[in-house]
Amino acid sequence: MTGQLRASAGTEVRVRVRVQGEPVAAYPEVPPETLRGEVRRITVVGEEVLHRRCRAVREEEFGTPELARLVDDMFAAMWVAEGVGLAANQIGVDLQAFVWDCLDEEGVRHVGHILNPVLDETPAGTRRLVGADEGCLSVPGPHLELDRPDVAVVRGRDLEGRPLVVEGRGYFARCLQHETDHLYGSLYIDRLTHRGRRTALRRMEDRKEKVFAKRAARAEELARLRAGR
Repeated sequence: MTGQLRASAGTEVRVRVRVQGEPVAAYPEVPPETLRGEVRRITVVGEEVLHRRCRAVREEEFGTPELARLVDDMFAAMWVAEGVGLAANQIGVDLQAFVWDCLDEEGVRHVGHILNPVLDETPAGTRRLVGADEGCLSVPGPHLELDRPDVAVVRGRDLEGRPLVVEGRGYFARCLQHETDHLYGSLYIDRLTHRGRRTALRRMEDRKEKVFAKRAARAEELARLRAGR
């Protein structure tokens, strides 16, 4: 999911922060995961890995260095693309995992990862839909309005396999829903009308080269941050 959160390595954000759903005093504005990770290419709408359900993380995979490296790589790719959320299939990996670094409307920064996530069903009588512009790193360029529930609860596990529950409201709720959709093979444009989808794809073609150039510049910026540590 698209968004922006910028700073220099080693600095801390002076806002309220929740990491893995829990409050912390502060967190580096460029996460350590980002600085450790390898920047991988982000997949684009039409690539097969984006349009099928991802496989679950198996028990024997929890706690492995390979899984930890994947999360780091997802953070690095998300930072370079100026995103607020990114799913594993967006870097070509068929696995139920996503990461986030997202500010909500109340100024709370949410940072974390989740594996094998399941989104709680919101009872129809209590669900409140809110329309807002939404974009996707795998549909580079356009943002179109989409209605989503304003509260989301996701249940899954962390890197070590421990149970994890994350709740979001407003923009962060949108992020959690958007990324969970990815793991079921669905993009936000699949929720639009046929006309809206065509509009998004047309705008993507017009804007994607500029977006890709900006990502390349951000990758160079990240390399300088790493060199300056």
